[in-house]
Amino acid sequence: MDNKTRLAALLGALCSLGPLSIDTYLPAFPDMAREFGTGGSQVQLSLTTFIIGLSLGQLLVGPLSDSWGRRRPLLVGLGGYVLVSLVCAAAPGALAFSGLRLLQGLGVAAGFVVAAAIARDRFEGLAMARFMSLMMMVNGMGPVLAPVLGGQLLRFTSWRGTFVVLALLGLVLLVLLALTLPETLPPDRRRPANLLLTLRVFGGLLADRKFLGYVLASSLALGSLFAYVAGASFVLQDVFGLTAQQFSYVFAANSVAIFLAGVLNTRLTGRIMPRPLLKTGLAGAAVGGVGLVVGAALDGGLATFLPPLFVLTIGVGLLMPNASTLAMSRHPEAAGSASAVLGVLTFLVGGLMAPLVGAGGSASLLPMVTVMGASAVLATVVFAVLTRGDVGITRDGETRGREVRDGEARGGEASAAVPAR
Repeated sequence: MDNKTRLAALLGALCSLGPLSIDTYLPAFPDMAREFGTGGSQVQLSLTTFIIGLSLGQLLVGPLSDSWGRRRPLLVGLGGYVLVSLVCAAAPGALAFSGLRLLQGLGVAAGFVVAAAIARDRFEGLAMARFMSLMMMVNGMGPVLAPVLGGQLLRFTSWRGTFVVLALLGLVLLVLLALTLPETLPPDRRRPANLLLTLRVFGGLLADRKFLGYVLASSLALGSLFAYVAGASFVLQDVFGLTAQQFSYVFAANSVAIFLAGVLNTRLTGRIMPRPLLKTGLAGAAVGGVGLVVGAALDGGLATFLPPLFVLTIGVGLLMPNASTLAMSRHPEAAGSASAVLGVLTFLVGGLMAPLVGAGGSASLLPMVTVMGASAVLATVVFAVLTRGDVGITRDGETRGREVRDGEARGGEASAAVPAR
């Protein structure tokens, strides 16, 4: 395994801690509602607060990583995640648990920001697109393994034991990162820690219509999967009558689509440019989303639910690394802050999906699939409107897309790979 593959595996595992923190406890939602003596929407609130914490944490860590370097904010955040995960295991009620989940999200946020920023530090153009695809392949294993792990853990322990396992996984990652991850942002490329400058950088990012278009398209498409995550345990177990273990297998089988999309994207990047790949992913997500609504209207059960869900998921898996690459390529001078905006909007949109699904109730499939379909279609519309006229990374970027050596300043060659605003 070469250095690039090892780095992709390490950063992919780091990013997978977020999906693990979401998907591992999904099979226990009905049990948690009974133990806490509350309804399903109160348990779903813990998903929303986690995503809010994840979003706010990225706003903090992104600028800090541009000022202090990548390692220090990452290790501090991951250490906090380990401690809060242990406290989550002892939560006395649904409200306290939701508050702790917000703090847990703050801790894990560092991983999302720093992983993308390191990718931008080290790679440009198509080289970055290929590296992001490798990361996605590893990251994609999180949603595959998490519900299976959660379902199996429920055979031996309660949902509380799941959070002890999450703390142990975080601790292992913390040790590995502390021992092996190099600093990728040299002092001469760091920004001073200044609130006014940080706000100005965020304002510049949000004023870039095409950057915002890529970010919102990715956010809305991924939001369709957040809607599935929020409602799947209740729909599959209460509506379709699956057990917790059967739910975990169905959930994991569909999550294989994320991994397959990463493999496909890795093979196609270079032969096909990132923007056409992104369009293909958006089209697949929209077709799958509409198919889910049609299947629910026909009331065909799992036979009309699982196939369009697989199409939607593989579409999202294909578009995500390309949307991130195209967005980050526009602002190499502020990789940490750009990664923070990307992550914040992604997870804020995702966080809105849980209450939307919960408001429709858990006794029917239709509320969940309606939110999923609408989100996927809206992602396509936003992409078409906001990124109109952008060519993305061109074939010429293949020669400029390369690995950036440690300490190398980004000069004319790097800026040439960034599309004109």
